[in-house]
Amino acid sequence: MASTTGATGWLRGKVKSVPSGDCLVIMGSTKAEIPPEKTVTLSSLVAPRLARRGGVDEPFAWESREYLRKLCVGKEVTFKVDYTVPSIGREFGTVYLGDKNVSFMVVSEGWAKVREQGQQKGDASPFLAELLRLEEQAKQQGLGRWSGTPGASEASIRNLPPSAIGDPSNLDAMGLLASNKGRPMQAIVEQVRDGSTLRAYLLPEFQFVQVFVAGIQSPSMGRRAASETVIRNDITSEESNGEASAESNVPLTSAQRLAASSASSIEVSPDPFGREAKHFTEIRVLNRDVRIVLEGVDKFSNLIGSVYYPDGESAKDLALELVENGLAKYVEWSASMMEDDAKRRLKSAELEAKKTRLRIWTNYVPPATNSKAIHDQNFTGKVVEVVSGDCVIVADDSVPYGSPSAERRVNLSSIRCPKMGNPRRDEKPAPYAREAKEFLRTRLIGRQVNVSMEYSRKVGMADGTNGSAGPADSRVMDFGSVFMVSPVKAEGDNVSAAASLSEGTQHAGVNVAELLVARGYATVIRHRDFEERSNSYDALLSAESRAISGKKGIHSSKDSPVMHIADLTMASAKKTKDFLPFLQRKRLPAVVEYVFSGHRFKLFVPKETCSIAFSFSGVRCPGRDEPFSDEAIALMRRKIMQRDVEIEVETVDRTGTFLGSLWESKTNMAVPLLEAGLAKLQTSFGTDRIPDAHLLGQAEQSAKKQKLKIWENFVEGEEVSNGSATERKQKEELKVTVTEVLGGGKFYVQVVGDQKVASIQQQLVSLSIQEAPVIGAFNPKKGDVVLAQFSADNSWNRAMIVNAPRGAVESPKDKFEVFYIDYGNQEVVPYSQLRPLDPSLSSAPGLAQLCSLAYIKVPSLEEDYGQEAAVCLSEHTLNGPKEFKAVIEERDTSGGKVKGQGTGTVLAVTLIDSESDSSINAAMLKDGLARMEKRKKRWEPKEKQAVLDELEKYQAEARDQRLRMWEYGDIQSDDEDTAPPFRKSGGKR
Repeated sequence: MASTTGATGWLRGKVKSVPSGDCLVIMGSTKAEIPPEKTVTLSSLVAPRLARRGGVDEPFAWESREYLRKLCVGKEVTFKVDYTVPSIGREFGTVYLGDKNVSFMVVSEGWAKVREQGQQKGDASPFLAELLRLEEQAKQQGLGRWSGTPGASEASIRNLPPSAIGDPSNLDAMGLLASNKGRPMQAIVEQVRDGSTLRAYLLPEFQFVQVFVAGIQSPSMGRRAASETVIRNDITSEESNGEASAESNVPLTSAQRLAASSASSIEVSPDPFGREAKHFTEIRVLNRDVRIVLEGVDKFSNLIGSVYYPDGESAKDLALELVENGLAKYVEWSASMMEDDAKRRLKSAELEAKKTRLRIWTNYVPPATNSKAIHDQNFTGKVVEVVSGDCVIVADDSVPYGSPSAERRVNLSSIRCPKMGNPRRDEKPAPYAREAKEFLRTRLIGRQVNVSMEYSRKVGMADGTNGSAGPADSRVMDFGSVFMVSPVKAEGDNVSAAASLSEGTQHAGVNVAELLVARGYATVIRHRDFEERSNSYDALLSAESRAISGKKGIHSSKDSPVMHIADLTMASAKKTKDFLPFLQRKRLPAVVEYVFSGHRFKLFVPKETCSIAFSFSGVRCPGRDEPFSDEAIALMRRKIMQRDVEIEVETVDRTGTFLGSLWESKTNMAVPLLEAGLAKLQTSFGTDRIPDAHLLGQAEQSAKKQKLKIWENFVEGEEVSNGSATERKQKEELKVTVTEVLGGGKFYVQVVGDQKVASIQQQLVSLSIQEAPVIGAFNPKKGDVVLAQFSADNSWNRAMIVNAPRGAVESPKDKFEVFYIDYGNQEVVPYSQLRPLDPSLSSAPGLAQLCSLAYIKVPSLEEDYGQEAAVCLSEHTLNGPKEFKAVIEERDTSGGKVKGQGTGTVLAVTLIDSESDSSINAAMLKDGLARMEKRKKRWEPKEKQAVLDELEKYQAEARDQRLRMWEYGDIQSDDEDTAPPFRKSGGKR
C-alpha cells in the first residue's frame, strides 16, 4: 500500500482520520486516485472510550481523541505493524511522526494507559518498557486522565444532546437554521457518507447532525446487502484494545442502526466515480475542523449547508472543489437556497468540467448550439444609431469617415430588452422598450466607444430566436460588449466596479449592457451550457440581482409610462397639413429618428408628440441609386442620426413632407452637406425665406471650386446637372443569352463567354450519374443544391430545392419542387430524379441572372394582356440561339438571397438585339404590351432624359393606335409608392 523504507517492514503513509485516542487510519503514498488504507491501533495502549448512541463518554475520552487528531491528521507518518488479533480483525503497530514515537507522546501527556500483555504472548509493543516508564511519569505529574484535580474527571465528560441521525425529532432543524442562517458554525466532521453528505458534531453543543452540501450532488455510494451490514466493517475504537467482547449482542452505533434499518437485501454498486468523490471529500474534511454555513432545510428536516475547510491560511469551498474536479454536479433544488454569486461560481465550474470532460463528465455530449465565438474582433468607433435597447450601430474608426461600410451592427451580448414593435405590422412597443432605447440614445449617440465582439448566433428570420431554420430562412447576428470611454454620469446610474473594467476584456470603460440591466431595462439571458456568452456574464447577473431587489424598471410592479405618438409619416397629406399651424414659424426641439436620404429625415417632435417627415428647404441630394447618394446618407447619419436638434418649419409639400431648416449644436446641417459636395442648392423659388441662405450659398461655391463629389466635372460658368458624373461613366454592358421568360417583363439570362459558365458545364458533363440513391441515405432539404434531371430534355443540371416533403423521404415518387440555378427554370420532379452534388459544384453561385426591362412596366400574367406580353417577349428572345446586349441601368437588391424563381437581385436592363441593334424595351412599348414608369425628371441625367424621351415616343405611337392595353384609351396608372424603401444599415462582420 505505502512506500517502504526498506525490507524492515516499516511503511510510509498519510493519516486520513483519527477514530479514537489510540487508533489511526493511514492511507498509502501511491499515485492511485484511491490509495489503499490501513487502520492501525497503537500497540499496548488503551484510550478512554467515546460514547455510543445514547451512552456517555468515558472520562477524558474526547480530549484523548482530540490530542491525537490534532497531532496527526493529514500528516505524513512512518509505521510498522507489531502484531494482529485475528478474532477482531485488527492490527496493532508503532507509528512515528517525523522522528517522534506517537505512542510515547500520547502516553507522556496522560491520554492513554499502557496494557502490559495482550491475549497471546508477544502481543505487546516492542517499546513496552519505555511506555510503562512514561505512564508512571504522567501519573506522578497528574497529566491527562491521571489528573488529580477534583471534578476534572466529571468535567471531561461531554453532555451529548440526542443524535438527530435517524430521528429528526431530536433536532429543531428550522430553529437551528433561523438562529444561524448565513453564520459560520464550527464543526468537526466524523463521517463522510458520500462526496456531498457529511455527519458532524456542531460545536460547542456537540449536536450530531447530517449535512447535505448545498448546490451539488456527488455520485451515490450504493448500498450493501443487509447480511453484510455493520459489525465487521465498523468496529471502532470504543472496543477494548486487543480484547474481543464476550457479549454476543454488541450495542450498535447510530450509523450502524441507521444502515441496518434502511438496508435492503439487494446490494447496489456505487455509481461511477462515487468512491473517488467520497475519498476526495474524506481527505479534505474527515476529522477536520470545518465551518458550516447553513443555507436551508428540506421537507425531511435535513440540513443543507455550505462546507468550508482550511487550506493553509485560506479556506476552500468543498462544493466548488468537488464540481471543479468533476466529482459532483450542480443541482438547482438546493442551489436555490444559496446566494447568487455562489450559484454562479458552481455553474461556471460545472461548465468548465463539462468542457474538459472531467471524471463524471467523461462521456458527456454537449448539446447542439447555434452560437459561435468571435475572436480578435475588437474595435473603437462612434455610435451612429441606437436600433433598440439591446442593439446599436457603431461607425468603425478604422474605416474612412463617412463611408457606408464603416457602420457595424452590434447586438449587446447576453441581454434582452423589451421589443420595440413594428408600426408597419401594427405592433406596439413592449413596456419599457422606449425607455431602454432612450436610455442608450442619451448616453451613446455620437460618443466614442470600445467594442469587444464576442460571439455570433444563427437565428430564424421569423422570430429571431433559434437557428433551426434552413440557410434561406435564417441570418447570423453578431454580439459583443460596448464600453463607454468617457461615460456620461446620469441620475440613477449605478454600476459596480466590475463594469468599469470588466473581466476578460482589455477595454476600460463602463459596460453599457450592465448599465441597462442595473436600471431594470433588460434581463440577462440564461444560456444553455455550451452557448457562448458575454465575457462580463457574472457582472450582468449581479446587476440583475440588484435591479430585482430594487424593483427597478421591468421588475417593478408599476405599469410603464404610456406615450401616444401621432406618426404623420404614415398619415394622409391632409392630416399633415392640419398639423402645420402647430409647427410653423417657431423653432422647435426634435430628435432625428431616421435618415431617409441626405436631405430627408424622420423627426420626433416631443412638444407635439408626433413624428414627421422633414426635408431641407431649397437643398437636394442625389436620389437613391444615384452617385454619392449613399455617401450623403452616411454623412448625415454620422452628423445627426438620433441627435437632439432644432427645426424651423416653413411649409408642407403635397406628399406630406414638412420643409424647413434644421440645426444641431447651432450648426445649420445643410451647410456640411453642401460643403462636402453632396447636395445642390435649389434657388429657383427664391432664398428670402431660407434662414442662413448666404451660408448655404458659400458652402456650395466652396464645393464647386474644389470640384467635390457631384461637382467633380463642374466647369465655371456652365450649369451642370447633378447627373453629369453619370453621363461620363460608361454603363456596364453584358453579352447574354435569354434562358427563361417569366411574367411582368422579367427573364433570366446567362452571360456569354463567361469562364465560370464553361467550367461548370464541363464539370457537369464529366459527371458519372449513379443509380438512384437508397431511400434514407440522401435526404435533400429546402435550400440544398443538388443534381436534378430536367423533364424537357432529360439533362442533369444544378438545382436548388424550393419545396420538399415534410419529414424523411418515403418513396421514389415523393415530389420535390426545384429551381435550376443556371437557367432560371422551375418544376416539380420525383425523388428518383435527384442526386447529391459534390460541394465544389454546389457552392458555386448560379449562372442564371434575373433581369427586368428597365424604365417600363409590363403587365403580370394575371393582368390583362399579361399572357400576350410574356408570349411576345419569348418570341423576341427565345426563338433561336440569339445573343443580346444587356445594358445595366439599375440593380435592385431588395429581393435578398436566391430562394427560387423570381427571387434574388434583379438587374433592370435595356435589352438590345445584337443582330438588328433594336431595343426589346422599345419593341414592347411599340406593341402596346408595356407602359412607361412614372418619371422623376428633377434629377434625371441628360443621357437618361434622351432615352426616356425616345421610349415615350413609342408609347405615344401605341396609344394613338389604341394597340392592345391602350384599346380603351389612356390607362389610369397605379399610385406610386413614394415612401423610401427600407434601408439596411451598412456594415460588415
